[in-house]
Amino acid sequence: MPRRSRRGAPPRGKRAPPPDPPPPASSLPRDALLLFPRSGYPASLFQEKLPGAIRQVKCTRVGLVVLKADREVLVFDREEDGGCPSRAGRPMIKKSKKNARASSLDCKVSHLLILSSEGKLYEHHIASGRIKSKPRLLNQLGNKQIVQIACGDYHSMALSKGGELFAWGQNEYGQLGMGRKSSPVKDPQLIRELQCIPLAKIAAGSAHSLALSLSGAVYSWGNNSSGQLGLGDTKDRYCPIHVKALEHMKTVAISCGGEHTAVLLKGGLVSTFGAGSHGQLGHNSTRNELFPRMVAELFGAQVSQVACGRWHTLVYAPDLGKVYSFGSGAEGQLGNGKNSDRLVPLPLDLTMNGRTIILEGRSSKEVVEIIAGENQSIVLLLKEKSSYANVYQTVAKVEEERVEKWVSNTDAGCWKHMLQEIKLIFSSAACINGSFLDKREKYFSSSWKTAGVDPSAVFLFCEKIAVKPKVFTQVIKGLNKLLRSLPTFPASPEALRVFLVVPILLRKEDIESDCLLSQLAEAICLLPQQAKQILECLWSNLEVTFFKDLVALYQKLVCVKLSAFINLQRCSEHNISTGELIPSIQVLQMLYEVNRKAGFRIQENNFYIPDVKRILTLPSMSHIRNVEEVIRRILPRINELQLALNTLILFPCMFDLEDKIAMHKLSCTFLNTMNLGAPGELHVRRQHLVQDTWQGIRSATICFQRFLRVHFEGEPGIDDGGLSQEFFSILGRELCAPEKKIFRHFEESHLIWFSCQVSSQDDIYFLIGNLCGMAFYNMKTADFPFPLALFKKMANVPLTLEDLKELSPIEASNLQVILDEPYEDIIEEMMLDFTVIEKHEEALAVVELKENGANIPVTKYNRKEYVDAYINHMLTVSVKNQFEDFRRGFERGCPTNTWQMFLPAELRVVLLGHREYDWEQLEKNADYAGYEKSDEIIQDFWAVFHDLPEENKKKFLAFLTGTDRIPAQGMEKFTFIIADPKQTDPDSWYPIACTCLRIFFLPRYTDRDILEKRVLCALEWFEKFGLA
Repeated sequence: MPRRSRRGAPPRGKRAPPPDPPPPASSLPRDALLLFPRSGYPASLFQEKLPGAIRQVKCTRVGLVVLKADREVLVFDREEDGGCPSRAGRPMIKKSKKNARASSLDCKVSHLLILSSEGKLYEHHIASGRIKSKPRLLNQLGNKQIVQIACGDYHSMALSKGGELFAWGQNEYGQLGMGRKSSPVKDPQLIRELQCIPLAKIAAGSAHSLALSLSGAVYSWGNNSSGQLGLGDTKDRYCPIHVKALEHMKTVAISCGGEHTAVLLKGGLVSTFGAGSHGQLGHNSTRNELFPRMVAELFGAQVSQVACGRWHTLVYAPDLGKVYSFGSGAEGQLGNGKNSDRLVPLPLDLTMNGRTIILEGRSSKEVVEIIAGENQSIVLLLKEKSSYANVYQTVAKVEEERVEKWVSNTDAGCWKHMLQEIKLIFSSAACINGSFLDKREKYFSSSWKTAGVDPSAVFLFCEKIAVKPKVFTQVIKGLNKLLRSLPTFPASPEALRVFLVVPILLRKEDIESDCLLSQLAEAICLLPQQAKQILECLWSNLEVTFFKDLVALYQKLVCVKLSAFINLQRCSEHNISTGELIPSIQVLQMLYEVNRKAGFRIQENNFYIPDVKRILTLPSMSHIRNVEEVIRRILPRINELQLALNTLILFPCMFDLEDKIAMHKLSCTFLNTMNLGAPGELHVRRQHLVQDTWQGIRSATICFQRFLRVHFEGEPGIDDGGLSQEFFSILGRELCAPEKKIFRHFEESHLIWFSCQVSSQDDIYFLIGNLCGMAFYNMKTADFPFPLALFKKMANVPLTLEDLKELSPIEASNLQVILDEPYEDIIEEMMLDFTVIEKHEEALAVVELKENGANIPVTKYNRKEYVDAYINHMLTVSVKNQFEDFRRGFERGCPTNTWQMFLPAELRVVLLGHREYDWEQLEKNADYAGYEKSDEIIQDFWAVFHDLPEENKKKFLAFLTGTDRIPAQGMEKFTFIIADPKQTDPDSWYPIACTCLRIFFLPRYTDRDILEKRVLCALEWFEKFGLA
């Protein structure tokens, strides 16, 4: 194994030649190659024509390797004693196999890499500082077209046009990025962790590696003994790690020294980290830096290039016309004629033929290129920009000029190459992720909050290729290849852009696009949890229009798949697998959650799937008491219903409120059917309703899986839904009465909340929760005026000041004043601290909102924390046990998890009903049995009804249904029947109601006055069933 150079010190003992006297200044007369140190190189290196013919130059330990514009590779050895070089100053010429034209090169201690213009890679072995071996073609890369290469001391990296990064060589410190492989890797292997990242630049140090993405994200791995990975410690890394400290810095270039790293930031700033033993970090110190640190001496210098030697660093500031150097000067590489180290950046002395070269104010045609390697510094000055090529190509990506060629080309000879190019881009996640970037530089970020993709650019691309079907077909072929074998996606925003771009490309409604979109959904579902969270964050930051389009795409896909599934299931005797259906629904649910957390930026109906109604519509089972008959009716649909109950229930985004209620009824019906033999009737006395109810719940004399049947002792009513509704309504009113002291009442909102005065040993909240759960299970309303906060807590949704505002408007208003107050001194005058005053057993007590809260004053800077702590204490901490008892009771009373499908507001309206009355709509909804709408008595009834006070109108609802609350579906869905009881002496009878079936029996009174008296009398006694 080759020995590595000693760490911590470059060679010593050689003195650089003394500096020349200050020469007169001069602009550049011709192309020039300036070397520091210069001695020991043959004169042929400085001949007049060579500098202008240089395409690239690299440093070895004992010389230089030059790539000429004509693709010839020259190797210049440097005499170690500084004398005349051997071989009469003739450079060695390196030729690639089969006359391949060299495009770029790189080298370090053990090897030289030469990249051909065809993307093929050749490797030379270096022994004792000399390049002696014949080139080895790296066939293992197959047909991969390589665009960039980088050499470490004993490892190499190669970046392909398709965005794949390969590495090989020694892996003692993890510099290959492939995990803990101790033995050397002879042939190039793929670094899978970076497979989806669109890389712009790669670099290698002695035994560490770096990669820079198009978005400015920096990844590092390998040796970290001096902190050269920038991760804040000295632990080696065996796989690429995102350098978080550079996350928002907009990195545009990277360079690696032996054990230090320099990065160039947009705006011309330079940051360095790693070994600083010779001042190579430029911080006026020899201390190592574990985190990236700005070079303060270069502030305002507008640096455009940075290059690292083994122990020194160069930077070029074009506006100042200066090249700065710092670090080790043992070989004279700092260009100041000395061999001492330099701890801060200072300009190089640029002279040629005794004259100082002025770089400031150079024309745009001229080029200055700085190169650093080993203990050598180079400044290449070229008169013509065209004579120096940019050898650092990036991954292939969709670009405007390229697309124009695709859609306008008619040359059959070029078409084959273009098809390959299209397929390469769209079969590579990295290439797609590097395309369609936001031109406003929002892509210059790798944070969770920024997608960096311009969806409008993707739409425009789709419009352009729509006129060229061959291009679109090739795009689909590429995507097909990509989605059949998607790589592992790292938890990085720029790696996940493909999930934003591809759906837009698949907007065409056809079978192939649906198939690919399904595959994409499967890939999203297989993402690690952290990657899913990032993707959801990227979705949430899309503009509303694009987010809505994305939702529409998956909503249509789910519609198609669910409809096909139902049709297939109904034609088959066997249960059909839901494997192809579920991923698409999961993605739709993820989008729904993003929308919900963002406050419903688009309406919920954008997610609804109409075909779920086909599954949830059950055959009528009214009044069926025989379990065999129920099963007989359900059995033909059992597979569909099992799908709904076991699978679709997990994705509530598909259901509107009506469908959720239907799903809940379906689940409850199944449970009830499976427990028909269990007791379900509760006997209570009207005068002791609360006592009898608690006795029944505590002793569990009823089975909660059964639909409840209530029997009031001494009353003839039979419960088919009406009596149990009255039961819940009366209990709600009695338990909420202020004199009961069960709840805390808020006068301004007329709402109730748990009372911290109620002992946690008391089971009252468990019983009330059980009662509410029973009401929900039996699809009845319970008259408890709870705020939305309760239902948000049930759904684990965080509470806010808006929740307190609903419950206690005055209290919330006071807190809002604190938040809005612009002046610090006024907040201080309020003399608030992190405490609240509570009443405990008739005594007032001070409760701290945080540790030592009594000694923490509320200020302008911590007021948000104070308000949040106040809300949390009042709505959560102070009633923690009470709420937990309530929830535990609710889950006992409602033994199905379908309640979790509902949003907090939906849960409230289903359990409590609502009071948004529309009496005109009520009249419109009425049906008639034995009457016509035009009959005089019907006209008289509605005239009397509309003249009633509001309270009496609500009493009519209670008389008709057992509650004055409107069911969750609203007044538009509220129907009832007015029927003629056909009595022989109608004026002697009162109206009666069949609450179970919502039938109002209205006798055919002889005049309006009698009708009005009888109706009003009935409304006064509406809670007594069976009385006329």
